[in-house]
Amino acid sequence: MPTNFDTAEYRRSDGPEQHNVISAWQKGVTGKGVAIGIVDTGIDPDNPEFAGRLSAASADVAGGRGLESEDGHGTQVALVAAAARNDTGVIGIAYDATIIALRADTPGSCATEDPEDPSTGCTFGDRAIAAGINRAADAGARVVNLSLGGGRAGREVRDAVARAAAMGVVVVVSAGNDGDSTDVDIDPDNPDPFATDTLSGAPANVIIAGSVDADNRISDFSNRAGSFAASFLSARGGRVCCVYENGEVFTTEEDGTSFVYVVSGTSFAAPQISGAVALLAQAFPNLSGDQIVEILLNSARDLGDPGADAIYGRGLLDIAAAFAPQGATTLAGSATPVSLSDVGGTTGTAMGDAAAGARMGAVILDGYDRAYAMDLAASLREASPTPRLHRAMAGTTRNLAFDAGKVALGFTISNDSTQAPDPVSRLTLTEEQGRQAQVLAAGVSARLAPDTKVAFGFRQGAEGLQAMLQGAQQPAFMIAGDARGELGVIARTDAALALRRELGDFGLTLSAEGGTLWQMPDRDALRDARVRPDRMTRFAATLDRQWKDVDIGLSLGWMAEDRTILGSRFHAALGQGGADSVMLDGGFGWRIGDRWRLGGGYRHAFTHARESGAVAGGSRLSANAWNVDLERRGVFGSGDALALRLSQPLRVTGGGVRFNLPVSWDYDREQAVFGVRTLALAPTGREIATEIAWRGRTVLGEMAASLYYRTDPGHIADFPADKGVAMQWSHRF
Repeated sequence: MPTNFDTAEYRRSDGPEQHNVISAWQKGVTGKGVAIGIVDTGIDPDNPEFAGRLSAASADVAGGRGLESEDGHGTQVALVAAAARNDTGVIGIAYDATIIALRADTPGSCATEDPEDPSTGCTFGDRAIAAGINRAADAGARVVNLSLGGGRAGREVRDAVARAAAMGVVVVVSAGNDGDSTDVDIDPDNPDPFATDTLSGAPANVIIAGSVDADNRISDFSNRAGSFAASFLSARGGRVCCVYENGEVFTTEEDGTSFVYVVSGTSFAAPQISGAVALLAQAFPNLSGDQIVEILLNSARDLGDPGADAIYGRGLLDIAAAFAPQGATTLAGSATPVSLSDVGGTTGTAMGDAAAGARMGAVILDGYDRAYAMDLAASLREASPTPRLHRAMAGTTRNLAFDAGKVALGFTISNDSTQAPDPVSRLTLTEEQGRQAQVLAAGVSARLAPDTKVAFGFRQGAEGLQAMLQGAQQPAFMIAGDARGELGVIARTDAALALRRELGDFGLTLSAEGGTLWQMPDRDALRDARVRPDRMTRFAATLDRQWKDVDIGLSLGWMAEDRTILGSRFHAALGQGGADSVMLDGGFGWRIGDRWRLGGGYRHAFTHARESGAVAGGSRLSANAWNVDLERRGVFGSGDALALRLSQPLRVTGGGVRFNLPVSWDYDREQAVFGVRTLALAPTGREIATEIAWRGRTVLGEMAASLYYRTDPGHIADFPADKGVAMQWSHRF
C-alpha cells in the first residue's frame, strides 16, 4: 500500500506541500545516500531530527569550537532541508539525506547579536566559507547550502564555488533579506551582492533563492530577482515552522493557548531548494550539477509576469514537475522516439475490450537520460464497435445487373452527391464524381469454359465473387454477419479475383483480393491524401460439394497485413511489421423441408505477428467466428423470406503479441536491461448478435425489415446492448 505522508508532522511543516514533494517520496526518493553540505553557524548535534545522519565530515571550519550552533540558525536551515520523518516536529524536503554541517561563523560574532541592531550578529569570513564549500565537496556533497550573505564574496569563495561545480556540486545561496530596506546603499530589487558574486563563480551550478509566503507571494523582506532572474528560484521562506529547544518543537503559552515560534528569511527558502537537489541526485544519479540546476529552473511554476521576471525569477520550486520527464523521450536502449501521450495504438475489432485490462511496463528516457517506468498499454485504445446498421443503411444506392449469357455484370451506384467517403459502408471514387451518380462497387463474371468461370470485382470482396460463381443463395441480414466473411478488421477491398473450376461433384474456387484497412477513428483521414492507409492481401482456396438437400464448403485462406496485426495498429516505437493469418473455414446448408433451410458457418484464424521493432518472435493469436441460420421462404407470398441468425463476429480467444522491451535501466553502465512482455489480446466481452430478417416484394416495391439485438457490441463487456428495428424500401420509377 502507498505510504500515507499526510500526517500531523507533514501538515506542521512549511514547504513540503507547497513544493509538491510527496510524489517524489511516494517513489521512494527521500534523499537517502545523498549528502547536503550546510555552511552556516553549526548545528545542534543532539537534535533527534538528525540522528544517525550527521556526517563525520562535519566540522568547525572557522575555529576549534565544535558544531553547536550559538544562534540556532544553522540548525533551522538543516531542519528545513532534512529534518527526519519520525512523526514528531517537522519533516524536511530530503528527510533521509546525510548532513555535512560546516560551522563557518567568525568566533564570538554570534554572541554579539542584538535584535534591535541589524549591524550586530554572526559574521562570516571568506576563508571560512570557502573552506566549508571545499570540505563539503571533498566529502561527497551533491549540494552546498549558503544561507548567509550581507557583504561581497571574495575570490576565495568564488574559486571554491567554481571548484565544487567542477566536481558536480550544486550551490544554493539565499537572495538576501533587504527587500523592504530603505537604505539608499542597498538595492532590494536585485539579490544581495554575496549571492550575485557567488553566482559568478559558476553560473551554471548556482541557484539564488528568493522567499515567498504561504500564498506564493514574494515576501516583503526578500530581495527580488532583478537582473538575475535566469538563476533565481522562489521557495517558501516566510513563517516557516518551527524553532526547536532540547530536540523538540519549542512552544509557549499565552492566555491558555499554546504557540510555536516560526522563522522567516531567504535563509529558509534556500534549504527547500537544497533538499530538492538532494532528491534529484538520489533519483537520477546520472545527472550533473548543471543539469539539476537546469531542471529545477525549467520546471518552476510560473509566478508573476509570464516567464522569468524581475520579482520571482523563474518561479516557484515545483518538485513534482522537476521529476517529470523533460525534453524528447525515447525507448531506453534505443533511439526510438516515444511520446508520453500517444504511445500504444489501437487494437482491432476482434480484441474488443482487451486493451482496458492490458499492462505492458517499459522504461523510457527523457532528454536528460533519466529513466522512467511507463505502461505502454495504458494509452492503447480499443476499436469502436463496428456500426453494422450504418453499414447496411448508409447512403442511397441502387444495384444494376446485366446478364448476357457467358458474361454478367453488376454495379452498386450511389445517387447521393453529398455522400462522403466512408470506410465502413461504401466508398466513392473521386471528388470530381461528387456531383453525379457514383460507382461504388462493380463485378463482372465470365464463363471461360463449360466447367470454368472467372469473376473480377472492384470494391467488392472475394467472398461476394465466390458466392456469385457458386450460385449460392443465403439469407440476407443487416446486422448479424456471416462468419466466413469475418476478418477482424475493417477492410475496404480495392480489387478482387475469383476463379472456379467444376471437378465432378466438387467445385474448387481460388480467390485473391487486395485492399486497405481502417480503424474507426480513421474515417475522416480518408479525405487526407497524406495519410497512408494500412494494406492487406488475401488468398483463399475453397472446396465445395452439393448434394440434393445439403451443401458444404471448406476453405483455407491466408491474409497478409503490411503493418497491422489482425487489425491492431501499434505505435512505430513498438513495431509495425504486420502479420500473417491462416484462416480455416467451414460452412453448410441443409434444406430441411420444402421451404426451410438450416445453415451455418465457422472460421478459425491463426495469426502470427512478424518480428519488427520491439515485436518479438513467438507472437501468436487465435480467434474464431461463427453463425447459425434458419430460413423460411414463402411466408406471406412466393417471393419473400423470413430468417433467424445467431452469430459471433471474429473474436480473439487466446494468445498475444510479445514485445522485447527495456524493463530496467542501469545508471552505472548506462544500459537498458531487456525482457519480453506479452500483451494479451483476448477480450472479456463477447458479442452475440441475434437478428430476425424479412425480405420481400410488395406493390410498393422491395422491402426489408430487421429486428436485432447485440450483446457486448464489439466484444466490449461494459458496452450497452445494441438493439433496434431497421427497415429498407426501394422502388424503381
